[in-house]
Amino acid sequence: MSKWIAACQTDDIEPEDVIPFQHEGVDYAIYRSPDDDIYATAGHCTHERMLLCDGLVMDNTIECPKHNGRFDYTTGRAAGAPVLVDLQTYPVRVEDGTVFIEIG
Repeated sequence: MSKWIAACQTDDIEPEDVIPFQHEGVDYAIYRSPDDDIYATAGHCTHERMLLCDGLVMDNTIECPKHNGRFDYTTGRAAGAPVLVDLQTYPVRVEDGTVFIEIG
C-alpha cells in the first residue's frame, strides 16, 4: 500500500542540487531542478549502489560519484554505461513548503 511521506522542506534543497532522505532504512534522493521543480528517486546508483546524494547535479541529470554513471532524475532513465538499469522514481507533491514523496 502506498503512502505519502514528508521528506523535507523546499528550502532544504538549492536549485540544481540533491539531498538525501531516509525512511524505514531505505535511501531516497530528492532533487530540485533548474526550473524549481522537485523530484525523487531511489537513493543509490543502480550500478554499484553508491549514494547519489554525493553525486553531481547538472540540469536534469545526476552523476554518480563513483564511476560517473548518469541518470535523468526526472524520468529515472539511465544515460549509458556503466549504468544500464534505470532508477526508480517516486511521485512528489509540495504542500505549504513541505515536500512529500509517495512510497510503497
